Amino acid sequence: MKRNPTRAVLAGSVTIGDGAPIAVQSMCATPTKDIDATVAQAEQLRRSGAGLVRVAVDNDRDAEALRSIRRQTEANLVVDLQENYPLAAKIAPFVDKIRYNPGHLHHVEPEKTIEQKVRRLAQVAQDHDCALRVGVNCGSVAPEFLSRYPGNSMEALIESALYHAGILESVGFERFVVSLKDSDPAKVVEANARFAKARPDIPIHLGVTEAGLPPDGIIKTRIAFEKLLALGIGDTLRVSLTLPNERKHEEVEAGMRIIHDVEEGRFISVPDFGRGLNIISCPSCSRVENARFVELAQNVKELTAYAQEHKITIAVMGCRVNGPGETDDADLGLWCGPTTVHLKRKSQELGVFSYDAVLPRLKSELDALIAAHV
Repeated sequence: MKRNPTRAVLAGSVTIGDGAPIAVQSMCATPTKDIDATVAQAEQLRRSGAGLVRVAVDNDRDAEALRSIRRQTEANLVVDLQENYPLAAKIAPFVDKIRYNPGHLHHVEPEKTIEQKVRRLAQVAQDHDCALRVGVNCGSVAPEFLSRYPGNSMEALIESALYHAGILESVGFERFVVSLKDSDPAKVVEANARFAKARPDIPIHLGVTEAGLPPDGIIKTRIAFEKLLALGIGDTLRVSLTLPNERKHEEVEAGMRIIHDVEEGRFISVPDFGRGLNIISCPSCSRVENARFVELAQNVKELTAYAQEHKITIAVMGCRVNGPGETDDADLGLWCGPTTVHLKRKSQELGVFSYDAVLPRLKSELDALIAAHV
């Protein structure tokens, strides 16, 4: 299979780029502070073939748990910093790679510039022998770039990634990969193809964010991955699925199957997700505060089956970190807290409901949208 000539980035025992085998990644869905459960899931994913296993660290308690997790698993660990980038110094000794989201850096230490924060992350990674991932996401593009490219979120996404790559390289740090994610496979293809054309030397992590429940989530991901891998783009990847904890290894299996099929020249004929009902839901992970989120996503899919022919997007998000922002572009959005679900129409909040009460209201809102479109 053709591969872009990207530079090598070492993350633990895995080499990313430079023609190395494409590494499949997954993410623990267990609360990081639950050390035994997280170790068990990290090992489950590693044994399934995951070259990298990601965990979320949102606070000091998670960071302290990571120390014990590191001692008990052989997995190459990646930490997702989310909105708390200062934790990098605490967790770096225990991980192989750190992912930060450029769109979240402005939330803390506003007195510091973005450049200062990125330089600090580079120094921490350098001091502790870690790789970095610049993880740019369609639902959380940095406000500076959204205002710089009004009405052009694609340009904002790509330019943000290029900007952060430039900052890291300006301080002599090149041990990083970049990801540009969207829930729309076509946008994932465009963003990554354009970035790879601009910077063919930087390894790319592929992903379709909030791909949803299988099998639809696997098909959406395949749409993007087949096109990009065939172009030689992609050095590591994740299939992000909404799954219960005991089935998280299916992400790894799906990723390995896609890679193998592309290597063998086997491509599938896929539906056009630009037509008809599109349900997106985030991958189950440790930030989910109520395990009923996965059940809710499945119930939404079943409840809305009658609307398959209508071009409507429904987003089901599992946490308060990404949920509020990443439901803004959906026709109808649900983001889940510990005991309640927020229902939205685009960026307008319609109300807060119990997990049981939200479905009838969702159906009435969907019926109203269908009536308005007819």
